[in-house]
Amino acid sequence: MKDFLILEKKLAINFIDKDLLTQAFIHRSYLNENPDSKFHHNERMEFLGDAVLELVVTEYLYQEYPDKPEGELTNWRAALVNTKMLTQISQELKFNDFLLLSRGEAKETGKARQYILANTMEAFIGAAYLDQGYETCRAFIRKHIIKELPNILASGIYKDNKSKFQEKAQEVVGVTPVYKIQKSYGPDHAKHFITAVFLGKELIAEGEGSSKQEAEEEAAKRALEAKKW
Repeated sequence: MKDFLILEKKLAINFIDKDLLTQAFIHRSYLNENPDSKFHHNERMEFLGDAVLELVVTEYLYQEYPDKPEGELTNWRAALVNTKMLTQISQELKFNDFLLLSRGEAKETGKARQYILANTMEAFIGAAYLDQGYETCRAFIRKHIIKELPNILASGIYKDNKSKFQEKAQEVVGVTPVYKIQKSYGPDHAKHFITAVFLGKELIAEGEGSSKQEAEEEAAKRALEAKKW
């Protein structure tokens, strides 16, 4: 078993129930190889931590930016709590050193490990909430996650592809993009859309998705690539 005392010292959070901290780092695969473990995997904690994280970030943005509209704050929040950001913070805090995985899963890197790290961050927040309460979670999230907000705002990475493409199109060619559904198929409960984005009469790119919004976002992403913007 890992020495979680090192992590507690690093984060300056002393868990009362050490088992909660351990469980936050247990991936489902670990229990497949350790069926007699007294612990459960961390997925329920992840569910709880996700809600706590969203609340803390939402509360902060609401209080600190009273003049910003809901849509903009939503984009900022999404950039703070997405998989990429949570993976980055988990790596900075060396969460990788404490993961409890199966031998096979431990060899995996790349996307799979990123998702595990992001989920573990949410599970850790859930465990901290159960053990320490809301204020400790808020302090942790502000210190380690919300600190990234200035970088997010400076770089503009909170903007979705549609926003980015529209800004560039208006800046470079003085035209506002138009999106048109080219095709839709599938039953009503599982509809699929193919959407094209135009600058004037020129078709720039097409995107596909399970909603009109998803298809437009994919089309904008491909349009940015096609234009090298």
